[in-house]
Amino acid sequence: MTLNLHNSPFSEAQTKLINELYPTLTDYQRVWLNGYLSAIQTIEDSSQPLEVTVTEQGQTVAVLEAVKQEATILYGSQTGNAQSVANKLKTALESQGIEVALSAMSDFKVNNLKKQKNIFIITSTHGEGDPPDNAISFHSFLYGKRAPKLEDVSFSVLSLGDSSYEFFCKTGIDFDEQLEKLGGNRLVPRIDCDLDYDDLASEWIGNVAEALAQNTPDKLPELQKSPVTVRTSEESVYDKNNPFYAEVLESINLNGRGSNKQTQHLELSLEGSGLTYEPGDSVGILPENDANLVTALLLSLGFEGSEIVSVKDQSKTLSEALTFHFEITVLTKPLLQKLAAFSTNEKLEKLLEDDVKLKQYIYGRDLLDVVQTFGPFNWTAQQFVDQLRKNPVRLYSIASSQKANEEEVHLTIGKVFYEVDERERLGVVSGQVAERIEIGDKVPVYIHKNPNFRLPEDTTTPIIMIGAGTGIAPYRSFLEERAEEGIKSSAWLFFGDQHFVTDFLYQTELQRWLKDGTLTNLCVAFSRDTEQKVYVQHRLLENAAEVYRWINDGAVIYVCGDEKYMAHDVDQTLRRIVAEQGGKTDEEVSIYFNELKSQKRYQRDVY
Repeated sequence: MTLNLHNSPFSEAQTKLINELYPTLTDYQRVWLNGYLSAIQTIEDSSQPLEVTVTEQGQTVAVLEAVKQEATILYGSQTGNAQSVANKLKTALESQGIEVALSAMSDFKVNNLKKQKNIFIITSTHGEGDPPDNAISFHSFLYGKRAPKLEDVSFSVLSLGDSSYEFFCKTGIDFDEQLEKLGGNRLVPRIDCDLDYDDLASEWIGNVAEALAQNTPDKLPELQKSPVTVRTSEESVYDKNNPFYAEVLESINLNGRGSNKQTQHLELSLEGSGLTYEPGDSVGILPENDANLVTALLLSLGFEGSEIVSVKDQSKTLSEALTFHFEITVLTKPLLQKLAAFSTNEKLEKLLEDDVKLKQYIYGRDLLDVVQTFGPFNWTAQQFVDQLRKNPVRLYSIASSQKANEEEVHLTIGKVFYEVDERERLGVVSGQVAERIEIGDKVPVYIHKNPNFRLPEDTTTPIIMIGAGTGIAPYRSFLEERAEEGIKSSAWLFFGDQHFVTDFLYQTELQRWLKDGTLTNLCVAFSRDTEQKVYVQHRLLENAAEVYRWINDGAVIYVCGDEKYMAHDVDQTLRRIVAEQGGKTDEEVSIYFNELKSQKRYQRDVY
């Protein structure tokens, strides 16, 4: 922007200063400045003084007493995404001079809810529409009889979700609707974000910052929708929008000959990246679709692949866009609804009218199936890609300690493969890792922090680790860290897979750690080695009295693996153990587990 001298109310000197300053401002600084000037005008209109102070660093800071704001930010986060956005909102609001209290929902004192002026909720949705673990108690409180009237409270909700799930963003929707029912005043409309949430989250942060700066909720329709990008100081320069290309140092199939599984141990070099991680964190891998699948899709669509399309204001060939940018292996109802508008085949509309048949069709199929079954489609290459969502990053729990591997990170990735309609299907990244990535190749990655899955700060605290299959990954990280630090406090691992001979992942290392005291107890369950299937929850029950004693002694419980089956069954088993061994009622067990979660003594990394 260049200010025109002939049509501005500024002097030549003022115009020069503005033209020098404006191009250097970030989006957030422009939003802040707009709100700041609005606040000054509010003060001048009300004849209230503007106090100005100068800091030791010589910075001028305006204290706007007349419009001083307070905000409480509450997050519900399972893997750390919602918590990360909450921290960005905190940074943005504090830069605006607003007093901010940030808290996990599980740590927030619900009795103080009605005393808040402005509440901002950032939450993910877990599983089949469930709140994340640290949001369960707060969610129950809001829907309970003790929930207060909130007529004097303003609020807004940002909801993170995955549109491939039926109950997309349900937890955020629940909070938004219930806060309104309790009398709260919606300051900024709720925004529901899919897996690629950065732009929408930035837009919501900008709306919140400007609404509070103006201190006039009724002006919201007039607010500019300016995305705000706020980077906190602890973030790396590498993220999902700017990945580090890590060289593959090693790739080993951990399963023995004859196994019906393929679990790849991947070692990546972080040399020169400056990337750091802790046990419990994950690595995000940017996906690359299978070239054979892309070629088949292009042929079925009748496109050459050389057509130029726009992807976030950048020109790409259609082939490149489908390979590196868009999701083509997962079907959702919203996607099929979009595609139906371009299809001349009535069968697709009929399928969308029957939810039962739609679910059956979607499961395990991909975009190629839709194109082949419900064509022809009338669209241009650009119209086609405009219907697709960005290919989401795949997160994998880190299986190494950086203290033991300073410039490396290790992953444990199970190959996803199955057959539908006589065509073999592969997981996008797991298939790439298992079949196409070779030693020396480079993989686009970044570190995804997960502060909700951490070893206890007190190294004398006992830990109970429960996982199946690739769910062992973070425990390898935990144990490698303990070995490096020489920690010998009580540590108990429950591990399950299919067969002892072919599927005992990291067996040699586990036995070594068991021998040197890094690991105290090891209980394994190999479900296909016996006539009656035995899983980790059965091993927990067999050791119920001892498990309960460990928990009573302050042990932290960790669960990693499949949420729908393993993690659910383990949760029910742990509750049964506490009920039977502790003589507790169902209500007392619920209270007990809520306390464990609030104390960070029951942590889950489930998917």
